[in-house]
Amino acid sequence: MEAQMIILAAQTATNELSVWGLIVKGGWLMIPIFILSIIAVYIFCERFLLIRRYTRKNQDFIEKIQACLRSGNSGEALALCKSENTPVARMLAKGIQHRQLPVAELHAVMDTAANLEVTDMEKSLTTLATCAGMAPMIGFLGTVVGMVQAFYDMSVAGSNINITLLSRGIYTAMVTTVAGLIVGIIAYFAYNILTSCIDRVVNNMECASADFMETIYDLNHQK
Repeated sequence: MEAQMIILAAQTATNELSVWGLIVKGGWLMIPIFILSIIAVYIFCERFLLIRRYTRKNQDFIEKIQACLRSGNSGEALALCKSENTPVARMLAKGIQHRQLPVAELHAVMDTAANLEVTDMEKSLTTLATCAGMAPMIGFLGTVVGMVQAFYDMSVAGSNINITLLSRGIYTAMVTTVAGLIVGIIAYFAYNILTSCIDRVVNNMECASADFMETIYDLNHQK
């Protein structure tokens, strides 16, 4: 009796399918899905680590810039912007360098600088969105390929059809679909997280720009 239980346990362990076994049964279409997952994870980590330090709003920095401008020490204000090295700081540095322009033109210069900063932060987000869209599509392609394989095996087998014969195509169909959906969902979630972080940075830039323009307006009317 004990020997039979050991044999049954060994058979069960043999029949269990590991994650790697599932990946292998998914066929060659698992390769592009895996590549897309690596690209998505890399882009998310690289962009998130970069943007995360931009999201905090440093009100002390803005107040120091305003104090320097009111005291006429624009050189110190530029040095502060250079040491801060954030999108807000780079935008303000551009404004300080062109502070002698009329308010409307100065506002346009700062808007252009802000747009360039946003474009730089959004770099590679299009690729991440492409990964989110392509992975499920490749998974669905795997479904079609698996079904074609299953029907082909049926036609070759003739009257000797059994579930084991069809398992190859069914595995390809199901595994690639699941893998594609998992990668697509994760990439889409990562894309939305990065977009939310960039929106916060943009909001900080808008607040800083408004404070800066108010300071310049006050200084111009004091002359």
